[in-house]
Amino acid sequence: YPKEMYAGGMKVVTSATRQVSHESFDSRIKSLNYLKNVLGKIDAVRAGADEAIMLNGAGYIAECTADNLFAVRGGRLLTPSPQDGALEGITRGAILELAGEAGIAVAETRMTRFDVYTADECFVTGTGAELMPVIEVDGRRVGDGR
Repeated sequence: YPKEMYAGGMKVVTSATRQVSHESFDSRIKSLNYLKNVLGKIDAVRAGADEAIMLNGAGYIAECTADNLFAVRGGRLLTPSPQDGALEGITRGAILELAGEAGIAVAETRMTRFDVYTADECFVTGTGAELMPVIEVDGRRVGDGR
């Protein structure tokens, strides 16, 4: 991502493309099949956003097209559970570990768009992205927008 985005944050939309069902493919497997991710990224670009949230077949948040998603609500750090389609990424794991060491309450849980819309803060993580703040989701400002 561009350098200025790390200070200014990114805009995210929800993709119409759904995460592949765990009944068809185990999301914990990192493979070279990125078709759903590419389609989700196209949704983001068409909407003027930088990234897209991927929902699973039941409508719960799985992950983003290239990143894991985190939200802070009421002092708790929330992230989608791998059972809902989140890839158990290295950077995601590091954030969970560091938050635990810092005494921050962490929950791998079922998340809906409501959890992100009402979050105090939101960010994505990934090996390439590292940690990127999210300032807007589906046209709604996250927290104070910074």
